[in-house]
Amino acid sequence: MAGNNTQNRRVVSGMRPTGQLHLGNYHGALANWIELQYRYECFFFIADWHALTTGYEDTTAFKSNVHEVLIDWLGAGLNPGACTIFIQSRIPEHAELHLILSMVTPLAWLERVPTYKDQMEQLKDKDLSTYGFLGYPLLQSADILMYRPEFVPVGEDQVAHVEITREIARRFNHIYGREPDFEARCERAIKRLGSRNATQYSELRRQYQEQGSAEALAKARSLIESGAKLTIADRERLLGHLEGGGRAILPEPAVLLTKSPKVPGLDGRKMSKSYGNTIGLREEPDSVTKKLRAMQTDPARVRRSDPGDPDKCPVWDLHKIYSSDETRSWVQTGCRSAGIGCLDCKKPLIDSVVAEIDVIRKRAREYEENPEVVRSIVSEGCERAREAARATMDDVRAAVGLEYR
Repeated sequence: MAGNNTQNRRVVSGMRPTGQLHLGNYHGALANWIELQYRYECFFFIADWHALTTGYEDTTAFKSNVHEVLIDWLGAGLNPGACTIFIQSRIPEHAELHLILSMVTPLAWLERVPTYKDQMEQLKDKDLSTYGFLGYPLLQSADILMYRPEFVPVGEDQVAHVEITREIARRFNHIYGREPDFEARCERAIKRLGSRNATQYSELRRQYQEQGSAEALAKARSLIESGAKLTIADRERLLGHLEGGGRAILPEPAVLLTKSPKVPGLDGRKMSKSYGNTIGLREEPDSVTKKLRAMQTDPARVRRSDPGDPDKCPVWDLHKIYSSDETRSWVQTGCRSAGIGCLDCKKPLIDSVVAEIDVIRKRAREYEENPEVVRSIVSEGCERAREAARATMDDVRAAVGLEYR
């Protein structure tokens, strides 16, 4: 599943099931996922439990929404042979880890999450005075930490969500990270490196701990990462052993900043279903053309002869995503000089958007016509995800003292 040079380097991300997706969803997340799936071992999940945090009153559309998102993911290019696609609620270990983390997470940490008060203000029509809403960042942390990823792909506006996950992991590891038989487990892990590498690891560890050699530390870390027979748990033990600490049961994930271009809606605001200004990933060509032809432009261009400013026109933001340098130069010159009209400007853009959506729509139709294939993909993905989740929870239960034999 992983790329050739990034084996065992995991990435985890999820998306709420909101029904059919649009271009904002595609360029905001999906396009990056499609690229990452061939570079890392990727786990992508539909966060159906998260949808309950703001929409528990009416769940009638949940099943349909989950199905539509799956179709769009597959149509857009997520490859079940290259990544693991699953549904959050089908992996009960997420709920268990969430519960255990809730026992050690200070309430104040959740109350200070930036989006908590923002959403309370924006969604005044919703009943958000529930633990589920307050605790959604903790559930999100459980979703991430469950797969012990190296990276979480996010835009700059989401970095805070990963940071609280790191803080929670740090607190959990501080409380539970020292295993009673830590040294013995480390010795067994060292043997799995092979005789030559085991000797080298021990020598590098001695150099780092006695001399503080940064070079020895880097080489030892590289040696651990290249150990093909090591489990994720083994790697974490040896890293802790190397640096003189305990084992990080829940490793702190790093942020993988991803490009997230601004995708304007048809009215110039951010593309969002709540604004009714979207272009769907499976929309028919005639509908896409009609919507883009009517899309808002620079308000200063009242007449065809009025010069415009592309930087004040939302259509320009789409050109930055879809058009070549040559086309963008033509738009800049023609708009500012009134040499082209708004419909002239939109024509190459319409062609590019229609062509992209046409590929997605045709691929998605194959899955729409074969629901058994979709069910099989999800079933296999859930099995792979649950296998990884069980391994994590075995370690978590043992660390906490909830392992009874």
